[in-house]
Amino acid sequence: MKFRLLLLTAGCAMSAFGAYAQKGVDNGTRFGSGEDSIRCITNISLFAPYAKAGNYKDAYEPWKAAYTECPAATKDIYLYGVKIMEWLIKNETDATKKAALIDDLMAVYDQRVKYFGDDKRYRKDWIVARKAQDYMQYKGTESDYAKVYGWLKEVVDEFGNSTDPLAVSSFAFASMRVMMADPNKQEQYIQDYLKASDILNSQLKAAEAAGSETTVKNLNIYISGMEDAFAASGAADCETLQNLYADKIEQNKSNIDFLKQTIALLRRSKCQEIEAYFAASGYAHAIEPTAESAVGLAKQAYKKNDYDTAIKFFTEAANMETDNVNKSEDYYLIGVILNEKKNYPEAKQNCLKALEANPNNGAAHILLGTMYAASAQSVYPNDAVLAKCVYYAAIEQFEKAKQADESLTETANKMIATYRGHLPSNEDIFMHPDIEKGKSFTIGGWIGERVTIR
Repeated sequence: MKFRLLLLTAGCAMSAFGAYAQKGVDNGTRFGSGEDSIRCITNISLFAPYAKAGNYKDAYEPWKAAYTECPAATKDIYLYGVKIMEWLIKNETDATKKAALIDDLMAVYDQRVKYFGDDKRYRKDWIVARKAQDYMQYKGTESDYAKVYGWLKEVVDEFGNSTDPLAVSSFAFASMRVMMADPNKQEQYIQDYLKASDILNSQLKAAEAAGSETTVKNLNIYISGMEDAFAASGAADCETLQNLYADKIEQNKSNIDFLKQTIALLRRSKCQEIEAYFAASGYAHAIEPTAESAVGLAKQAYKKNDYDTAIKFFTEAANMETDNVNKSEDYYLIGVILNEKKNYPEAKQNCLKALEANPNNGAAHILLGTMYAASAQSVYPNDAVLAKCVYYAAIEQFEKAKQADESLTETANKMIATYRGHLPSNEDIFMHPDIEKGKSFTIGGWIGERVTIR
């Protein structure tokens, strides 16, 4: 009798339990209530081990049930949910079905924002950044960048300087792609880029102050990539950048970080002949001299035809430069200035320094060849045949130029063709006692090159 009473009591309890069962999605609780809460916990315990082991096929059904019925139960629903959806997308060959699965993946991110967007570590901006990245990855050339831009602009506006850096970087990228599709959005992209740049530079300054090397490194990667994209976008010509940065530079003339970043941006944008670049270089050099700021001052002096000052700063830049390509360029530009001053011996020495730093600097070979050719008559003022032999040395430099840098091939070939017509004729060689066909001959004077008479 007691046993029958116990069963009856248990049965009533289970009936009552079932009557009040409700899914978490319906009553706003983590697991729901009654039998539904048990079902939720069971499904979570089933999909998590499968997903963790990479068995997404068996994880899918219990995951889908938990995702649908108790979406606030645990972040694991979304951590593994993204992986499960990605697995489904990668294994789907039907284009229509794959597009639907991508939409489902976006919905996973949206639902995570809804239930876990206020997470202290992985909050809304972090989630939306990953959503945007996955969308662009899977949609590829079919990506709707206006849509992506809308997602990211919302979080950038909401979180400001604390926005997740990937979200900030992706925001600038999406804005650029929107501009590429609609040139009328050029001004919008410029303003978005400046906003994104301000946010990341603010975070960089904070990370440097905190001594967080990893964060500093990562932020510099984001900043560099964003600046490269801006420089290559064609959105802002040098005049536009001058107008954008002139006042900012004056306002930040004591901010070395801002000045360095501005100099780098203008260099990448090939805007090293504008006053903003010169001003930023001057202020930066006064605070913390660098090779880049010295180059800015050198170019400013060169533009004013103050060659001595330009050489002084280019030399200073070359001495501080750690990048051999840049060092080579500094020496080459000194050579260019000295060539304009007709100081060929010193110009040659700087060309040789340029080639020592970077053997692929074909422009230095072009400059040497040009100077050799220009000096033919002055090296041998009283011997027309030997003067013609100087062109052998010039042509040799032009040949080296195209070997060092294929992009100079057309230029070098034109110069070779020009000066080949001025070489000694067979009759000149036969009649001149100092030269013989097939034999070597040393060009005199400052050139001092050994050539073969051909």
